[in-house]
Amino acid sequence: MREPAGEGRIEDVPEHRPVIERRMIHEGRVWNVAWERFDYDGTPIVRELVDHPGAVAVLALDDEERALLIRQYRHPIHARVWEIPAGLLDGPGESALTAAQRELGEEADLAAERWNVLADFQNSPGGSDETIRVYLARGISTLPAFARHDEEADIETRWVPLDDVVDAILHRRVQSPSLAVGALAAVAARSRGWDTLAPGDEPWLRHPRLGGAPWVLPGDRPETTP
Repeated sequence: MREPAGEGRIEDVPEHRPVIERRMIHEGRVWNVAWERFDYDGTPIVRELVDHPGAVAVLALDDEERALLIRQYRHPIHARVWEIPAGLLDGPGESALTAAQRELGEEADLAAERWNVLADFQNSPGGSDETIRVYLARGISTLPAFARHDEEADIETRWVPLDDVVDAILHRRVQSPSLAVGALAAVAARSRGWDTLAPGDEPWLRHPRLGGAPWVLPGDRPETTP
């Protein structure tokens, strides 16, 4: 992987500000909301944040460099949107790669022979610790149909040329962040001969649960009531 060397490299840096107090103010079905007071250069600051398990997404490409898109209803925005297969990590024992393989099978009835890490991103770092890993999946094969329920019961699938996906993103016709990050990263990686890809099992060091120190783990935060 080619990376700029020296002081000019742009890179996020972990920085653990001491958490003085913490409590859970909402325990939800999918994620929680936490209240934290932390010390910032001697000044206590209070923030509320979404305590998220993390998620994975999969940009599947076939031999014609078409991307597999799915469309499903998303209730919070009251829209049926184009996305790529994605889902939450099921639990602390599940690896991110296993979760990605599961989601590709459950949402698209597909398996892949080759897996690479394409991109990592934080969806809304000002208010959530949600971290998403986007995989590139190639060498696609079909699986028996999966029994889907609720909003996933009427998922549509479509193979779309990767450049057409990028056009839809740049013309603001689609807005899914995982789709946008995945497709734009794939085009950029392709232009560099795919040499920015990482192995599918690369450790996810900056995930707040899977990565560990120096990034903050939920268990390291004090649970108190202000």
